[in-house]
Amino acid sequence: MSTSSGVPESWISSFCSLLGHEYFAEVSEEFIEDDFNLTGLQTQVAMYKEALEMILDVEPEEDDEDDDEEEEEEEDVSGDARDGLPGGRPHGERRHHSRIASDLSVIESSAEMLYGLIHQRFICSRAGIQQMSEKYELGHFGVCPRTNCSQTRTLPVGLSDIPGEDTVKLFCPSCLDVYVPPNSRFQTVDGAFFGRTFGALFLLTFPEYDLSKPGGEPITNLSRNNGIDDMMNGMHARNIAPGLGPKKIYEPRIYGFRVSEAARSGPRMKWLREKPADITVLDEARHFAADDHDSDDDDESMNVNGQLIATGRRRPAGSARLRAQQQRQNQNGSPMAVEPNGGAESEL
Repeated sequence: MSTSSGVPESWISSFCSLLGHEYFAEVSEEFIEDDFNLTGLQTQVAMYKEALEMILDVEPEEDDEDDDEEEEEEEDVSGDARDGLPGGRPHGERRHHSRIASDLSVIESSAEMLYGLIHQRFICSRAGIQQMSEKYELGHFGVCPRTNCSQTRTLPVGLSDIPGEDTVKLFCPSCLDVYVPPNSRFQTVDGAFFGRTFGALFLLTFPEYDLSKPGGEPITNLSRNNGIDDMMNGMHARNIAPGLGPKKIYEPRIYGFRVSEAARSGPRMKWLREKPADITVLDEARHFAADDHDSDDDDESMNVNGQLIATGRRRPAGSARLRAQQQRQNQNGSPMAVEPNGGAESEL
């Protein structure tokens, strides 16, 4: 396959340009050529060497020998056909080409599997996640189908890291839920090619994205616009599930009256989409720092003579035994000390 400029297109570029492969990033050949990045994949992919050569557009090393053998076989077959012997050229040639076609199909499927597993690791690297962020900004992954999320951009994720278990899903950072891609062409893509790590790692890597922006609007940088005053647990407060909470949950009504949860057709599991009105109660880092400060104040204090004074906080079990051992070591000397015990001269 070649481009309009006449330069042949690589296997990776042609694979990512196929219909239904819009979610894929183009893995660099430097990443694939590093053996460390391919650790453990040899046992998961059939015909691993041939598949890797196909991905990297490397010609097989035994091509010349195979061509010579094919020429010799053609000469033998042509001689047999002239002599009227069975097994002439037409039958032998047809059988030979069918075997080659089957091998190519197996190698092609193995190459797709191998590239997908490499892709799962690549998008978690620095270069790969940067490439996926560019696709995220351009909206290549689509938007959340939930109405109250206001078309928040989604991320492709997998529900399993093992191939063949499930197809790719779309993770919405606004409602923290996953959805089936709306187009059927994506429902044949294996979810293991994206894995379970990418979605959460993406949000930790790019906390400055404004997740409350609709998909039709450009993504703004919260760090540049609002500073870091609204940071909470390492994230901006407005990015903590902006599609959940009050007025973001559908309430069924009949003639204007809300349907009770105790009714037969009432809403169930509403708490799954609830969010506290005061978002600061979710700031675990601040609460932990406050609790830790209080515990330091309640700890044991020293008087002017250097003796420990017990406070209202109970000592941990076994501390008396440790203090007695420490006192004996101070009197008799430590067994690991270089100087003789008790300061006496060495008899040796």
